[in-house]
Amino acid sequence: MKLWRRRRRREEELDEELLAHFRMAVQDRIERGETPAEAEAAVRREFGNVILVKEVTREMWGWAWLEQLLQDIRYGLRFMRRGPGFTAVAALTLALGIGANTAIFSVVDAVLLRNLPVKEPDQLVLFRAVGGEKFDVGWHNGSITRDSSGQIIKSSFPYQTYARFREQQSALSDVFAFGTLNLNVNAFGQADVASGQAVSGNYYAALGVPAIIGRTLTDDDDNAAAPPVAVITHRYWHSRFGGDPALVGKQINLNNVAFTIIGVTPAGFNGTMNVGSSPDVTIPVAWEAQVMTERSRMKNHTWWLRLMGRLKPGASIEQAQSQLAHVFQQSILEHRAARISQAQADGGKAPAPLDPNAPPRLAAFPGGQGETNTRLGYQLPLYILFIVVGLVLLIACANVANLLLARAASRQREIGVRLALGAGRGRLIRQLLTESLLLATLGGAFGLLLAFWFKDGLLAVTEWGGPQMRALEIRLDLRVLVYTVALSWAAGILFGLAPAWRATKVDLAPALKDSFRSSSSSARSLFTKALIVAQVAISLLLMIGAGLFLSTLVNLYRVDPGFNTSNLLLFSVQPGLSGYREEPLANLYRRMSERIEAVPGVQSVTFSANPLLARSATELALHLPGANAAAEGKVRPAGVAHVHQVRENFLGAMEIPLAGGRAFTERDDARAPKVAVVNQAFARRFLPGGNPIGQRFGFEPDDAGGIEIVGLARDAKYTSQRDDIPPTVYLPWGQELSALRSATFEVRTSGEPSSYVTAIRQAVREVDRNLPLTDVKTQDEQADETLAMERLFAKLFGLFGLLAQTLAAVGLYGVLAWSVTQRRHEIGIRVALGASRGHVMRMVLRQGLTLTLLGAVLGLAGAYVLAKKLPSLSHMLYGVEATDPKTFGVNTVLLMLVALVACYIPARRATKVDPLVALRCE
Repeated sequence: MKLWRRRRRREEELDEELLAHFRMAVQDRIERGETPAEAEAAVRREFGNVILVKEVTREMWGWAWLEQLLQDIRYGLRFMRRGPGFTAVAALTLALGIGANTAIFSVVDAVLLRNLPVKEPDQLVLFRAVGGEKFDVGWHNGSITRDSSGQIIKSSFPYQTYARFREQQSALSDVFAFGTLNLNVNAFGQADVASGQAVSGNYYAALGVPAIIGRTLTDDDDNAAAPPVAVITHRYWHSRFGGDPALVGKQINLNNVAFTIIGVTPAGFNGTMNVGSSPDVTIPVAWEAQVMTERSRMKNHTWWLRLMGRLKPGASIEQAQSQLAHVFQQSILEHRAARISQAQADGGKAPAPLDPNAPPRLAAFPGGQGETNTRLGYQLPLYILFIVVGLVLLIACANVANLLLARAASRQREIGVRLALGAGRGRLIRQLLTESLLLATLGGAFGLLLAFWFKDGLLAVTEWGGPQMRALEIRLDLRVLVYTVALSWAAGILFGLAPAWRATKVDLAPALKDSFRSSSSSARSLFTKALIVAQVAISLLLMIGAGLFLSTLVNLYRVDPGFNTSNLLLFSVQPGLSGYREEPLANLYRRMSERIEAVPGVQSVTFSANPLLARSATELALHLPGANAAAEGKVRPAGVAHVHQVRENFLGAMEIPLAGGRAFTERDDARAPKVAVVNQAFARRFLPGGNPIGQRFGFEPDDAGGIEIVGLARDAKYTSQRDDIPPTVYLPWGQELSALRSATFEVRTSGEPSSYVTAIRQAVREVDRNLPLTDVKTQDEQADETLAMERLFAKLFGLFGLLAQTLAAVGLYGVLAWSVTQRRHEIGIRVALGASRGHVMRMVLRQGLTLTLLGAVLGLAGAYVLAKKLPSLSHMLYGVEATDPKTFGVNTVLLMLVALVACYIPARRATKVDPLVALRCE
């Protein structure tokens, strides 16, 4: 403010100085005999452009660019205020494109870009184990992927690896471990199932994450002799306990083991597992065996712990990897020795030897984002959506550019006068760009408001990504704000530069005449036509994409799952977490089934290890006896089959018909010979050409004939509608009780399934009040969840395709309306010379439809090239080719019809031009 007052004072002094010089010069001429009028006129000629003198003087003061910028901003704001209609249309057009981009970027940022909210995340290292095709080290709990060379990458390690890494002096200042758990939480008389994790005692200290109340775990807590303690997340603290600050120090039961809550982690920190996951309860690794009992990954020597470390100052990831590589190999040998000892003690099978030619090796990656495997599944869809909304923004920018070109035509005289008075072309371009940037900033502000709606719609309305994505915290924070501002200004320059350049390309002599017609109108017209062609091409490209994904969704909904999905209610229970084993577990399932069957309106009750159409499955290697297996002991490895452990009435309750043999009965229990029902896909693949009933197979080489096939079921979808029907084996639950510690109940009802939820909850509560029900939904809802990604693409491509088409139609209408206005004199002459209204209408329609047709050809060519060059696109479709002629043709016809409507309005207006009025105005 002080600087501004000083500059104002200098401005006043400059005006006084120039005025004093002017008066002195006039007085001098008067004293030499000139009249006052002649003296004043002569002095004005000598002084020249006073405004220019002032500007040169200000430049010598410095900071002239800031003053000019402020002047440009003030002028731009006044110009926007004088044309509120133009400003509103342009700002709203930009807001739609910028808002969609901001919403998608907020999701991309949260899923793919954002680091963990911990201390110095760039110093974190994430470890992986890499091996060849024979990379088999026993039980593994974690993700298994492949790199570009086909190498197998495993995300987890045995406890021995973590212990040896912590003992080793390396480039890491600390190494910590974490692994997932399923927990039955019984707190204050209420039970529910929560996601949990077991972590090393240094987990929170190494990450630099404090507790907001209480404290976090320490190395002293990571000891089986220490009191059992737990830490909960801020989200779970509020959702389960209402944010009670007195919760610290109280006890809760985790899988029937009493733990004391010692702290709550900060809001926003949801652990280091995959994006969107949020382990509710954290316990020390040392207590995993007590909580999980015989299913303990520690006791069973499972690869289950994720390992991360923090680099010392100046150290690199490569140094950490090379220093720990040998330690990793030693830990694998130690782990294998422990497995051999356990097998000898239990009388089990010894682990297979390691492949000496391709032993597992250690790999290290940046760990600032924590576990990243789930991100890979969202990477391609998000980037595709990012490109789509970018194309929508390009169409919006093209529309605004056309608006600016039309407005520039009405400002030719103003620009010509300013150029004639000495304004430089660069100065005028800067002024026009400032106006464009102000318009873009306004559009960005509105777009940021729209982004809140787009963001919520993306995650809520489309139900995208399941529980993980719904648990994700999508925030419009400072990063997103900076992106929006940068995007807005980039859009302002993009749509403002060409109009500013063309608007200032003026021939001064004609521009100052009353009858001025722009000499650059043809070039401007060519540029606007090019923008319209681009808009049409892009909009058709998006519409074709929408059509392909819509066809995919329709085809998937038409898929016959092989069973009746109507009037079927699902819910899951995990009694194994509450301590149920063997016969007590079997009695629980029987009593639950009997009690639910007694609910009025329930037709049948069954249960299975996995729900159908839920993207979950159990796969086991299959072994068939050889031709002379009984005499020679030959075994034929066959492949992999999906295994489904079910109640004896499962096929009947799910209405999966039998094609031969029999279904299970209650007599198929642990005392009876092992039996199975297989589906038709199993028979076609493993037993072609013969009757499968009575044939045998097994899941172990030394027991290849241990299971007899007693029934053949019709094919039914297992994991999802998209996947092919796999070879499936149905096993009776009573012959393997230990494998069904959790189950999904399927309840067939006579009415709307959701209306039975309360009664069924009460029935289960009467059996065991501490057994929580989870994932309560209908089978139709379960099936819909597997199509969440397809619905997302169909909805968003459809939405953005319609938006792009609307913007393209509006742009086409605007260009033709402006063209009719520019050609009013020409049309008047044509009508005066005898042209009919039909001829005039055809002339205007031909102009608009020619542009549309050219854009459609380019759009079709672009869609065809993309379909051929992007094989990943074909993998996302179902039942339709990426180059489907029907989709291409229907969308092209639809676009032409919309364009015809957009062209008809200005064409009809052209037919109403009065030649007398048009010629008189000219």
